[in-house]
Amino acid sequence: MTKQKRFMLTESELPTQWYNIQADMPNKPLPPLHPATRQPLGVEDLAHIFPLECCKQELNTTDSFIDIPEEVLEKYKFYRSTPLVRAYELEKALGTPAHIYFKNESVNPLGSHKINSALPQCYYAKQEGTTNVTTETGAGQWGAALSYAASVFGLEAAVYQVKISMQQKPYRSSIMRTFGATVEGSPSMSTRAGKDIITKNPMHMGSLGTAISEAVELAMTTPGCKYTLGSVLNHVAIHQSIIGLEAEKQMEKAGEYPDTVIACFGGGSNFGGIAFPFMRHNILDGKNTEFIAAEPESCPKLTRGKFDYDFGDEAGLTPLLPMYTLGHDFRPANIHAGGLRYHGAGMIVSQLIKDGYMHGVDIPQLETFEAGILFARTEGIIPAPESSHAIAATIREALKCKQTGEEKVILFNLSGHGLIDMTAYDQYINGDLMNYQVTDEDIAKNHIGTV
Repeated sequence: MTKQKRFMLTESELPTQWYNIQADMPNKPLPPLHPATRQPLGVEDLAHIFPLECCKQELNTTDSFIDIPEEVLEKYKFYRSTPLVRAYELEKALGTPAHIYFKNESVNPLGSHKINSALPQCYYAKQEGTTNVTTETGAGQWGAALSYAASVFGLEAAVYQVKISMQQKPYRSSIMRTFGATVEGSPSMSTRAGKDIITKNPMHMGSLGTAISEAVELAMTTPGCKYTLGSVLNHVAIHQSIIGLEAEKQMEKAGEYPDTVIACFGGGSNFGGIAFPFMRHNILDGKNTEFIAAEPESCPKLTRGKFDYDFGDEAGLTPLLPMYTLGHDFRPANIHAGGLRYHGAGMIVSQLIKDGYMHGVDIPQLETFEAGILFARTEGIIPAPESSHAIAATIREALKCKQTGEEKVILFNLSGHGLIDMTAYDQYINGDLMNYQVTDEDIAKNHIGTV
């Protein structure tokens, strides 16, 4: 009998609701705080920056499932479901008894999972009369997705891209401009926050913290403009839960259930998207699936960060979030996984780590590219450097099974392809990349916005 490799859903099987893990968490996360008053934020406070419906979802601790608007669902149907794939060739190359599956979000428009949240955020912004949206982006996958979604709903988009990532991945900014967005390298001279950062450090190559500061400032000072975010916050994880909800049904079709779920980790969007729908069964039904978030060794907030209230940006314009953080002025090394170079972990994930539902692992840069090339040569897909962190963590777990003889089922999220990251692969193949480690002294000198 031929082995089945790909599992899909019919249109009638597509989820019509998103999942909100915050409603089922035994310990709710601490509230976000106003940056000036240090008081808990309400929906009306967040609505000065974000679309109102996103604010309601952000603070929703009662509804486990939230209806997907019909117009968004129709847009999803153009590309969803994405395939669940059994990685037989990777298993064979590793000589592991583990069954490895991956959810292939690289087939989405713009090549990553980011479009799953860009569409609803732009939809909600348009519904309330917004004319402009702004955001930050690292590697450019979120910026590209947001630019496309803005064009779909007739909005103007302004994107601040981390300066070093713009240099490393110039085609991503070209993609954003193709969809009509304006793109600035951050820090820039177009905002007060950017000017202040450049004044302090004229050679600053940017971080997600600097880009967030500029985008938030633009939203706060521009009439008819709202800020959109591609990760970290709960409403983004809610939208991305479409990934895990589909994967649940697809794993049923495969006749298996994951013992381990893995995703790369920057702010938590693709991790929450694949993990949270399965994690609810650990919380509610006594399942014991292991959840692993793979982060860069050079930006280890999950494993070496401090749990405290901290700003989400460098200039201190955002709400204070209770999270594992390396400090909002932490400047990560210029690794090629630009989407993972964020200093904080977000409220939901941080609480789940504290409560023992998941844990993080640190992956060196060279190990990620080694894993990415093995995956490309076995499964025929060149993964994004970010996604290669999840592949590297999966390989580690599969090799453990090889040693013990355990036939575990491992599921990971392939969050995006790396076809615009070939410069990085060239540098790895040529031996020009290196690992970056953060010392305790590096972490200790960063400022955390403690209340």
